[in-house]
Formats: sequence, structure tokens, C-alpha cells
Amino acid sequence: MTTTVAQMTEQEFKGLIEEVIEQKFTEWFNVLNNKEPEIRTSVRERLLQQKRATAAGERGKPLAEVVQQLGL
Repeated sequence: MTTTVAQMTEQEFKGLIEEVIEQKFTEWFNVLNNKEPEIRTSVRERLLQQKRATAAGERGKPLAEVVQQLGL
């Protein structure tokens, strides 16, 4: 069965957006990793740490929580 965005709950829609963003960052990281970009060591290490955590099934903070913490 196909679900449209209009049929999704707010939570399902947020989950979809988070998943798409995570996939894009993973794709970008893989492209960058294969081209040996010139990025700071600290940034590269943080990206690698996030890649390992994601592969292990860990999730970050929800966007709403980050927005609240930053006062946005």
C-alpha cells in the first residue's frame, strides 16, 4: 500500500524527513571519503564517528530538541 504525505501523521512525516536528511549526509560523506577531500581532521573524525553510530542503529537528537536548545 502506498502512503501519501497527506496521509502521514506529523510524527511519521518528521521521521521521513530525518531519514532522507540522514541518507543525503551519508551519500555526501561517502563521496567526500572516496575523493580524499581536504577537511579538518576534527571534522573528518566527527563524521566517521557519526557514520559508525548510525551503522550501529544509534540516532541523534530530534530536530525539535536541538531547535529548542539553540533557542531558534
